[in-house]
Amino acid sequence: MNNKTLKLMLSATLLCALSPNLFAQRPTTATHISGGEIMTVFEHMGETIDQQIKVVDIGDEVNVGVGILQRKGNRTEGEVVNAIVHHQVTEVYYVLSGSGTLVTGGDISGDIEFPANNVSVLELIGPSGSRTVTNGQTKTISTGDMVVIPAGVPHGFRNIQDQITYLSVRVDPGQVLPTGYEHPSLEDED
Repeated sequence: MNNKTLKLMLSATLLCALSPNLFAQRPTTATHISGGEIMTVFEHMGETIDQQIKVVDIGDEVNVGVGILQRKGNRTEGEVVNAIVHHQVTEVYYVLSGSGTLVTGGDISGDIEFPANNVSVLELIGPSGSRTVTNGQTKTISTGDMVVIPAGVPHGFRNIQDQITYLSVRVDPGQVLPTGYEHPSLEDED
């Protein structure tokens, strides 16, 4: 093999190694989640507070999950809030009904990591843990509001008067959520 051919082969190999997404499949269609599908999953929540509706691969090794959550009244007093922190997944909330005081950031203590085999970690939120938070930013959110919570920001509610129901769009740049997931209650919808 001559020197020129060897250089050409090495250059091509290097290009492929440095560009893993060069030949990756990109999605060619959009994903529609109907109001009916959202309500079907909501009706199947049972005693849980969080259910994933779908997880979609949007290309470039990024998933987007859409979940529905409902939290019921917790009229806590004082500054201490039990919070959760997602290490890799950013969440965008859209409040469907109700209201509550969302606490984000602040001084954290009591770090507890969720087990890797926890169903919430596997299906809903990726690697995460709980924290006790004081001195966080507080904001009352209600129907129609949106909130963006970057990965790594602790967040939790206090002073939910009755309930708060919201959609969570979960941006998952590491594809830690199960690509192609669809809530089991939607199998009958197809």
